[in-house]
Amino acid sequence: MLLKADKNKTRQKRHLRVRNRVAGTAERPRLNVFRSLAHIYAQVIDDEKGMTLVAASTLDKDFTGNGGNIAAAKAVGAAIAKKALAKGITEVVFDRGGYIYHGRVQALAEAAREGGLKF
Repeated sequence: MLLKADKNKTRQKRHLRVRNRVAGTAERPRLNVFRSLAHIYAQVIDDEKGMTLVAASTLDKDFTGNGGNIAAAKAVGAAIAKKALAKGITEVVFDRGGYIYHGRVQALAEAAREGGLKF
């Protein structure tokens, strides 16, 4: 009997492999993305201090609409860029969280770039 691979476990393995090489610093923090079926989340993290500097998601109070589509990902990308620029963060390292750079993850990244973040 063949067992189907758990997609989340394989994603977590990919994420750990990337995290061995990618780390956020004070000068260039890490922009982390997590997506679920219903929502998408983004955080700007300084790994040296272990602190989240800025966060945005579809669960924020100022967000309206469906949280699990490309339009929502664009809104979260624009929000994270606006919040990061307000804190003086202009350059980040992009951490796609083990997800394929496609769809909602790509839309969030492009909206963050259009909002002024460099990566």
